Amino acid sequence: MGFFSKLFGLGKETKVVETEPVEYEGYLIYPEPIAEGGQFRIAGRICKQIDGEIKTHTFIRSDLLASKQDAESFMLSKAKMFIDQNGDSMFR
Repeated sequence: MGFFSKLFGLGKETKVVETEPVEYEGYLIYPEPIAEGGQFRIAGRICKQIDGEIKTHTFIRSDLLASKQDAESFMLSKAKMFIDQNGDSMFR
């Protein structure tokens, strides 16, 4: 592999990990923690179909947790609270 391929990651295949959503109040929550320095950053998506269109709100928090499972659980609880507080206005 050449210098530029290594530098820009050319030739590498990226793995797409399918996450099973959790349904809450008509929304689909996708926990998608980001591995970072041996820990996991809390991140994910909240989706909802509105007027035939899928709307998505993506967020990444500054919190880092030791395990992927902890980051997923924390994301779910934060997403549910966010849905309760903001509802569909999160998509505006």
